[in-house]
Amino acid sequence: MTETSSRLPRHVAVIMDGNGRWAKKRLMPRFAGHVVGVETVRQIVKQCAELKIEVLTLFAFSSENWRRPPTEVTALMQLFSTALQREVNKLDKNKVRLRIIGDRSAFSEELQQLILKAEAQTANNTGLTLVIAANYGGHWDIVQAAKQLARQVAAGQLNPEEVDEAKLAQYLSLPELPEPDLFIRTGGEQRISNFLLWQLAYTEFYFTDILWPDFGREAFASALESFSKRQRRFGRTGDQVEQDKNA
Repeated sequence: MTETSSRLPRHVAVIMDGNGRWAKKRLMPRFAGHVVGVETVRQIVKQCAELKIEVLTLFAFSSENWRRPPTEVTALMQLFSTALQREVNKLDKNKVRLRIIGDRSAFSEELQQLILKAEAQTANNTGLTLVIAANYGGHWDIVQAAKQLARQVAAGQLNPEEVDEAKLAQYLSLPELPEPDLFIRTGGEQRISNFLLWQLAYTEFYFTDILWPDFGREAFASALESFSKRQRRFGRTGDQVEQDKNA
């Protein structure tokens, strides 16, 4: 498959794993791997924009990552702030719309303001939508959606019998965007680690041993190549899918 294949996903979601191990292999502090990983983010964002992929969602910091050593967490928050300030003008210039999902309440006031400013600056852009999941967890996402529905029921605005999948999905993160077609996890682990639990229900999974700082254009193209060969059935039989294609 070439990078211009028509069998491209609309939405790619990525767990960027392996930054710390990449640094450790080089006898560098773990944080150095995160810094290099930001450069990989730049490359993949550019590649997605060139290919006209609609959405790229990156898992930057999970709700469980607060358990890491305090020095690493502090450094990651600083890197997030610095990246927002340095990258937002470039994203804006290239018509990339930035969205941040997750529980922002744990972030400093300064970081929360940077997030709001970056989202506002890029809100009207019509190119790639870049979603950064920060202090995000799939359990949190579903619970906060359920709470919003519960409030409506308690206020008499919604009948419990009216609650269905579509209603709940309206209150999840990214309700207006297509659900991910392709999920990529680098670094050799084969789990989704509480990432987009609801949204990944019918997503194609791609796991690679490549550590995130080494995940360049060719590696991303290989993931897209794999996706292009998948038959997505959504509960139907393979024969039904082929019949629809040939209809």
